[in-house]
Amino acid sequence: MPHLIAILPGDGIGPEVTAEARRVLDALALDLAFEEAPVGGAAYDAAGHPLPDATLDLARRADAILFGAVGDPRHDGLARELRPEQAILGLRKQLGLFANLRPARLFAGLEDASALKPHIAAAIDMVIVRELTGDVYFGLKSRGTTADGLREGRDLMRYDEAEVARIARVGFETARTRRHRLCSVDKANVLDTSQLWRDVVIEVAADYPDVALSHMYVDNAAMQMVRDPGQFDVIVTGNLFGDILSDQASMCAGSIGMLPSAALDGQGKGLYEPIHGSAPDIAGQGRANPCATILSAAMLLRHSLGLSDAADRIEVAVAAAIAGGARTPDLGGTLSTREMADRVIEALA
Repeated sequence: MPHLIAILPGDGIGPEVTAEARRVLDALALDLAFEEAPVGGAAYDAAGHPLPDATLDLARRADAILFGAVGDPRHDGLARELRPEQAILGLRKQLGLFANLRPARLFAGLEDASALKPHIAAAIDMVIVRELTGDVYFGLKSRGTTADGLREGRDLMRYDEAEVARIARVGFETARTRRHRLCSVDKANVLDTSQLWRDVVIEVAADYPDVALSHMYVDNAAMQMVRDPGQFDVIVTGNLFGDILSDQASMCAGSIGMLPSAALDGQGKGLYEPIHGSAPDIAGQGRANPCATILSAAMLLRHSLGLSDAADRIEVAVAAAIAGGARTPDLGGTLSTREMADRVIEALA
């Protein structure tokens, strides 16, 4: 039986970049089957909900999911539960995708594309392990009025020790495959949630004596990522802090269009997506960089299908295309979305 890959293109540039990633997968001639379904704003337009039952069913049946992006300003006026962004939150929750891996490295040749000085940017090679199903994103939310009649909003930040322990283990295991260094990022000097986080990470560290554990407050981590990003190997952190730091890492590495991600359930199931958004301002213009989605497809092969050799081939091909001068507009070049994928496919050969 071929491996079933669910393709959920989504909105904006999502359909464009997922189409090119599929072409790269097709070029490898692997035993894969693809099935596509709408998600996000496209799904709302088609079925009245950003995550229709049929799409969720496909996601559950599939061996892995390749996701584009969601978000459409046409739907900004909808109730929160019907907005396109609720689709990705729903998939994470429904499928138990609690661990987000976001590798960030500077590809040779992109030193000048980074917001950092080239010699500092050249050292970037890290993985951010972000917890995905807790924190303020999934805590209780409410709107109300103060005693003085002022409007107020409330979002509950919470973690329990089991949630912290399981993401900490993903962080330690990831560090074991790299340079054996793990930095846990929190705000333990201010937040009780972060103090629990730190306590539990220290407890889990006893099972990983071969991994050097350090701790850093999130504000310092943001500064250090700009000052000396080469000091980081693997970072493990919560949902909110991880969301912010991973986007910062993308600009340090040259472009948000170059960074892939994986959302894993710890049992082999995963959702793979570029970290960029739907970019409706350039949708349909053929200007989007497909590399983040292509690299997400490589992560899919490695983490969900166990096809590490094929994953390596894609990553080497992307590096070769970049080294050969292939550039989309976000990298200062003129190649279209399809032309960039063509260069990657040529490098595969």
